[in-house]
Parts: sequence; C-alpha cells; structure tokens
Amino acid sequence: MSEAQIVHRRLVQSLYKRSLKTAQDWYIDTNLFRRKAVELRMQFDAKKNLTHPRQIAQAVQEAERQLTELRHPDPYIAVSAPGGTKFERNIHPNLDEPAVHH
Repeated sequence: MSEAQIVHRRLVQSLYKRSLKTAQDWYIDTNLFRRKAVELRMQFDAKKNLTHPRQIAQAVQEAERQLTELRHPDPYIAVSAPGGTKFERNIHPNLDEPAVHH
C-alpha cells in the first residue's frame, strides 16, 4: 500500500469517526444513534469502491461539507475531558516542587 493510500485511508477513517461523534451529539437515545450509525456506515460503504480520483475527492469534500453543516451547537463533552465539568477538578499535587506555606 502506497503512502498516499495510507493517508487517504486515515482521512476517511477520521471523517467516519467525526461523523459518528456528530451523530452522537444529535441522537442521545442509543437506539436512535445506532440507526443513524448504520445509516452512516451504509453511506460510506456505498462510496468505498470509487476509483476515479476526482470522484473520490468530490465524495470526501461533500462529506466534509455535510459534517460542517450538521455540527451541533452544544456538542457532548465527556465530563473528564478538557472542557468537561469535572476536568482537573481534583488535581494531584506536584510532588517535585516544595509546597509554599504562607
């Protein structure tokens, strides 16, 4: 597999993962999300056999455009992730630096 193919594969995988995350922002109910995930997979599988570079580029560009349009205004952020409600709530003290007491 050539380097260009590897780069393209990673691009499509990233696009698919971002599509799933965006769908999860919109569909909180697990059953609805699963239906949407299957639908997304079918959309990606329908275009996986494209061989002409211009068609491939157009399909990727269209998917990126749809992803931008469907971005949720208030996306889900895991509570312990940066921006989450518990991020760095209980930070462990740095044991390498001496404590300063006033």
